[in-house]
Amino acid sequence: MDMRWNACGSYFETCSCDAACPCAFLSAPTKGDCTLFAGWHIDEGHYGDISLDSLNVALAVYSPGHMMEVPWKAALYVDERATDAQREALTTIFTGEAGGQPARLFSHVGEFLGVKSVPIEYESNARHRGLRIPSIADAEIVDLVTEGDEEITITHRPWSIAPGYPTVVAKSEKLEFNDYDMHWQLSGENGYHSPFEYRV
Repeated sequence: MDMRWNACGSYFETCSCDAACPCAFLSAPTKGDCTLFAGWHIDEGHYGDISLDSLNVALAVYSPGHMMEVPWKAALYVDERATDAQREALTTIFTGEAGGQPARLFSHVGEFLGVKSVPIEYESNARHRGLRIPSIADAEIVDLVTEGDEEITITHRPWSIAPGYPTVVAKSEKLEFNDYDMHWQLSGENGYHSPFEYRV
């Protein structure tokens, strides 16, 4: 049975590409492959009559080449504060089973490593964004700015995880990830963030 749902809030990502990541323009990653860590903080949302307000979701991705041309390896993380019903709803949405933009994103996944219920700490403070999963991931990005201290944005990207909004360009202060067979420790690489709104 089809279920109406929506979610809106804040999205951010950081990856192993130089800033600004060329994958946003359907080009090959700067280092031949790409490690991507993304997070969503849901300000307001629902799946049917199940509220998703204030919950967090994260996704770790490894692409061995051009992200539009090769299948990805991916792992999903869902906020441990979610009830069983909320966790099932978030998993259904963010693995693409419920359609919409997450389905377009997840269509690139060739190997799904699984979903874990974990504590996810999301931080948004002026030009800084961060997301932490204890013992698994620690990611922080800071906006790149113009000489006039204005944020740098990309509009009308040909491919975006959060379409419909300008994407703010950032750089990572760190990206540490250790889970499954993926182990990353990076800094000074690409970051993006924007509002997002998904609905079906």
